[in-house]
Amino acid sequence: MTRALAIGCGGTLGFAWTAVALRALETELDWDARTADILIGTSAGAEIVAALGSGHRPQDLLDALDGHPDADALLARHVATHPGHLPPLPLPLLPATGLIRAGLQQRSAYTALAGLLPRGRGDATWLREYGDALATDHGWTTHTATWIVAADAATGARVAFGAPGAPEANLGEAIAASWAIPGWFPPVTIGDRRYVDGGAVSSVSADLLLEAGVDEVIIVAPMTSEGGAPARGVARVERVLRRQMTRGLDAEVDRLRAAGVRVRRIEPGPAELEAMGANFMDLRRRGETLGVARRGLDTSLDRRGGGLDTPPRSSAALDHRDGEEGE
Repeated sequence: MTRALAIGCGGTLGFAWTAVALRALETELDWDARTADILIGTSAGAEIVAALGSGHRPQDLLDALDGHPDADALLARHVATHPGHLPPLPLPLLPATGLIRAGLQQRSAYTALAGLLPRGRGDATWLREYGDALATDHGWTTHTATWIVAADAATGARVAFGAPGAPEANLGEAIAASWAIPGWFPPVTIGDRRYVDGGAVSSVSADLLLEAGVDEVIIVAPMTSEGGAPARGVARVERVLRRQMTRGLDAEVDRLRAAGVRVRRIEPGPAELEAMGANFMDLRRRGETLGVARRGLDTSLDRRGGGLDTPPRSSAALDHRDGEEGE
């Protein structure tokens, strides 16, 4: 069976939550996430698949996040660098108007609104340096099927750098492009095109795997919550975006299952969302996010034949339906 691992956007806190989720997933499936046939990531997910594709384990990410003295120096340096929990004052320019058209065509309000955001002035140097340090002499990961998703600023079309037929890019610029949040970071020029955060169009882009011929897709998505998630106060603002992204992922999962692909979904539950709060870039919440995720993503679930056959005793939903009637 061929398996793809798709990791969605989620900012600083989504990165931390995902590291815990991946380690729990490895335990439940008795599986090494680095061995997925395809690794596809968007924004924070791009950072993680780049690490996995370069041979680092989820536990290595956790050691760096925890400040373990024996943590990998590159990962420790990367997670210690942060662009701030709010963006710098942007420039009065609209660099990604193609997202407006794409959003209207896809009936995605958040994609259309992303096209109306001004040009960000954030500095993505730390992302470029991270990717460049991970890359081989050929400019990419050792895992040749590592895909990093960004969106064309002029058209809204998604591009999975590293996938067959995608434009040439080096790892550092691909990660920076995938992370180029409209309004926060400027678009990244690769070749003769400019790219922004792939999460502005799709939180996971799992449907890009439809033509890949894989049997199973494992989705780890910090920015979606199947079935909805309750909220109070300012968190309700975050839920508006989350509902939009969840509807998009639901449609992608439906397409995969209709094509006969088995899908597993791992998403944060209410406790994790409360720990993360409304701003997924708030570094001050990272320690609490890691702690709550570790308690919520219980690693003592039953393993039966290498799969998850019982619902999780946690606030995160692990969905292992394969799309066939009666399964």
